Amino acid sequence: MALDFVAGCLGGVAGVLVGHPFDTVKVRLQVQNSNQPRYRGTVHCFRSIIRQESIFGLYKGIGSPMMGLTFINAIVFGVQGNTMRYLGKDTPLNQFLAGAAAGGIQCVICCPMELAKTRMQLQGMGEYQVKSKVYKNSLDCLIRIYKKQGICGINKGMVTTIFREIPAFGFYFLTYDCLTRALHCEPDDSYIIPKLLFAGGMSGIASWISTYPIDVIKSRMQADGVGGINQYSGIMDCIRQSYQKEGWQVFTKGLTSTLLRAFPVNAATFATVTLFLMYTRADDDCKELETASASAIQQHSSL
Repeated sequence: MALDFVAGCLGGVAGVLVGHPFDTVKVRLQVQNSNQPRYRGTVHCFRSIIRQESIFGLYKGIGSPMMGLTFINAIVFGVQGNTMRYLGKDTPLNQFLAGAAAGGIQCVICCPMELAKTRMQLQGMGEYQVKSKVYKNSLDCLIRIYKKQGICGINKGMVTTIFREIPAFGFYFLTYDCLTRALHCEPDDSYIIPKLLFAGGMSGIASWISTYPIDVIKSRMQADGVGGINQYSGIMDCIRQSYQKEGWQVFTKGLTSTLLRAFPVNAATFATVTLFLMYTRADDDCKELETASASAIQQHSSL
């Protein structure tokens, strides 16, 4: 049981290091002013950030996901693994239900973490009146928000986060389960690593596609109020205004960078988790066999 949590931590670290630059681009594209867009697309956004803010600009706000995803992945893989044991049968439906349960529970950490990440990533964007460095780091960001707005402030966007995470993680684990079954991923398979990387990457893509429009609204809700300007009175108002101003395309803003990020991040995450569990459990099984054999020999010699 504890191994699920440890594996999740390791997978989270691997995923953040690989994918945070893509996430920064995604957020910038999602929340930029539609009337005077600063970036023409994913590639232009990447180049602009590197040119204006150096390579470190792509890693703005990484402290929040690096701290948060350690716990989030521990929760997700821990809850998912334990829920599967509780449900009993390893079926696609149970994989979806276990993933959905894990997605819902981890929102408690995910929402404040993503709020801090979003606010940090927006520093330097003129249209949000945060040209100067308002926050020192992710923790400082959350502390400042808490002092001004209390517990509700640091949980801004919680409803949209829940609506996104529950189905997203359901499809996440369902897709991975189906693909690893179809690819016949076995410990003694010489191609197991590329198979796990492919299954993990495709699981991430399926997960994001299933709930991406909700993520756009979540980002806009969490960015709302930066610089003292509030545009939306609630979720439905955000959806209505966004659609009226930018059409249905608004709900796919940043999708390209998200999918580019989703494959390597989730490939690294799932492969790390699966291989860790596979080999640690194999070692445990070997130790159990050795203990049982030693016990049997002792009993035999005492006869």
